[in-house]
Amino acid sequence: MTERQPDQRGPVLFLVLLVMIGLIVIAWGVNHPSVIEDRVVPAPSVAEPSPSVTAPVETPAVERPPASTTATLPGGGTKVFEGNRFLVAYYGTGQTPALGVLGETDPDTMDKRLHRAARPFRQPGQPLRHVYELIVTIADGYPGRDGDYSHDIPRSEVVRYIRAAHRNNALLLLDLQPGRSTFPEVARRWEWALRDPWVGLALDPEWRMRPHQVPAHTVGQVRAEEVNRTSAWLTRIVRQDDLPQKLFVLHQFRTDMVERIATVRRHPELAMVQHVDGFGTPRQKLATYHAVAKPRQFTMGFKLFYDEDVRRMRSRAVHAVRPKVRFVSFQ
Repeated sequence: MTERQPDQRGPVLFLVLLVMIGLIVIAWGVNHPSVIEDRVVPAPSVAEPSPSVTAPVETPAVERPPASTTATLPGGGTKVFEGNRFLVAYYGTGQTPALGVLGETDPDTMDKRLHRAARPFRQPGQPLRHVYELIVTIADGYPGRDGDYSHDIPRSEVVRYIRAAHRNNALLLLDLQPGRSTFPEVARRWEWALRDPWVGLALDPEWRMRPHQVPAHTVGQVRAEEVNRTSAWLTRIVRQDDLPQKLFVLHQFRTDMVERIATVRRHPELAMVQHVDGFGTPRQKLATYHAVAKPRQFTMGFKLFYDEDVRRMRSRAVHAVRPKVRFVSFQ
């Protein structure tokens, strides 16, 4: 007779039952409300979108002073020509040398070159103030999508020069070549930059076209009334934001470029400069200067061309010019 083997199923079933009970306990603990609350990840706030959000975010170009304080200009003071200052600028647009020396290098290298060019103009009792004149709206020989024969440079490029100006204690001057648009229309597109205390505005009537005129085929012109509307708008910005005086430049090399110039209004909030841009020999440049200069109405400016001038005038010759020059730009 064969010996009967003991039944092994009881212990096995007991172990399986223990495992099942353990799993039930673990599942209950993981899903218990107190545990769920501890591991919930908070959703991103509306003010701080996740990196995948592609909506544009406005980032100020520079930090502005608190509303309770009045900003000052580079080197101190709230008036552009305060302390008998003499201004020296480099002129052009960003990322290309085609329109002037300013765009031949990056902004910081350009600033070093500007300092070297400005040094001979320093005189006892007449400190220098450096200026970047950046063409932000450029006239074109074709109408473009909006038909106004001009285009704006990228906003990011303007921000780059605003930041460079603040790093290097320089003024920034936004130069407008509006094509068939008006100066007030174009200036309003740059209001965000003009609210910076160190940023001023320059109007270039050579490139202000009337209907049926095309840039580079004719010399443009502007009426004094349009200049006045632009300057009045800029004055309101200075008052609203309690800003220091802004540089306001009117370029000219022919008498008919500014119609009824005697009616251009002055504003104490603006340092108003008539900048004479003729090129050629010293004799030709001085003839142009004396033909258009309005020293009782404006502070006088004078342009020097690296390529177009013949026997380019040096600092001593510029200081000898009468009516007296207070602002020189290099192109």
